[in-house]
Amino acid sequence: MDCKSAWAKIKTFLSDERVMAGLWALVGILSAVTKMSVQRHNNYLIYKGVFWHVWHQLPLFAEYPLEYGDINHYGPLFSLIIAPFALLPDWAGLILWNTALAMLLYWAIRQLQLTRYQHIFMLWFCAHELLTALFMQQFNVATVALILLSFAFVRQEKDIWATLAIVIGTLVKLYGIVGLAFFFFSRHKGKYILSLIGWTALLFALPMVISSPEYICSTYQEWLTCLMGKNSDNLLSLMQNISLLGIIRKVGVAVSGAAVWHTYSDLWVILPGLLLFFAPYVRLKQYGHLAFQQTLLASVLMFVCLFSTGTESSSYIIALVGVVLWFTAAPWQRTKWDIALMVFCFILTSLSPSDLFPAYIRHEWVQPYALKALPVAIIWFQLTYEMLTRSYEDML
Repeated sequence: MDCKSAWAKIKTFLSDERVMAGLWALVGILSAVTKMSVQRHNNYLIYKGVFWHVWHQLPLFAEYPLEYGDINHYGPLFSLIIAPFALLPDWAGLILWNTALAMLLYWAIRQLQLTRYQHIFMLWFCAHELLTALFMQQFNVATVALILLSFAFVRQEKDIWATLAIVIGTLVKLYGIVGLAFFFFSRHKGKYILSLIGWTALLFALPMVISSPEYICSTYQEWLTCLMGKNSDNLLSLMQNISLLGIIRKVGVAVSGAAVWHTYSDLWVILPGLLLFFAPYVRLKQYGHLAFQQTLLASVLMFVCLFSTGTESSSYIIALVGVVLWFTAAPWQRTKWDIALMVFCFILTSLSPSDLFPAYIRHEWVQPYALKALPVAIIWFQLTYEMLTRSYEDML
């Protein structure tokens, strides 16, 4: 067998969807086994605690140092999502949890109207970032899946299921609310609004089945208070605020040290960001093009990471799915600059937390200044410019 035919067989194997499904499932299993073997699965213990604390009607956002480090920041609905895993021994629960997360995202990507090239490229490009998120047992993997489903189901005219994905994501971690960005693509806006209201009422009350109405109502109030307090703690945290907001604040503090960089409101950045985010909505004639809709989805996925102080390294599985959509959805030929941005993003955003990246640069530059967000920020600004100036009509 010559090299050419051998390479052709390797390419065929690596682009087989069954192989990719197996690879993503394996990533879930191996990440769980690795963390369990060294007893570094604190996030999973927090998640497991959500179920048991709701079951026993204990404070959901208090410290439980005998159970785990840190505190929970997830809403009471999460108690029902984690319940099947929390009832199992930790080793089994963690393996199934990570595998379920990986397979949920794989399935959500399959629901998008992607070409084979888009699908395979996304799975390979995001595989390392998926591993980063799963090492932390992060719900962010499910968050991006829910956002994708809220988009895909609107495209499929399954508005009831689209709104279910939005409400689950919102009542668990708030990020899911960005799925409302696809409301304007719905052909059944009345059904969309009614199902959104219905799911919100049902899922708000559902945890009362394993606790009590009084406990759940008070817990939601405590949750909002907890999240507002966490926002203040995140501002200059080394492991949080890995966002465009974080770059501006942390670089400002490092360069000048002036008090204003510690105390100014992030609204000075968020409000202009929102204006840029919503600006492409005025291009009504582009709404009918799949590429425009997919690019708006990409914008949502990047925006939610770039403009949140709660963004951490493992959140970037959300943004990187958006990066791939930006690169592959455009109906025009991508330039060398665009390819260079993708390489830059993969190296600095995806690889920087790993041992494949120089440790000195990671510790001295990337982490202190939230530079993991930099390539995604550049791509998001370019994406916004393209959405405002280019036609997304299929040119092929």
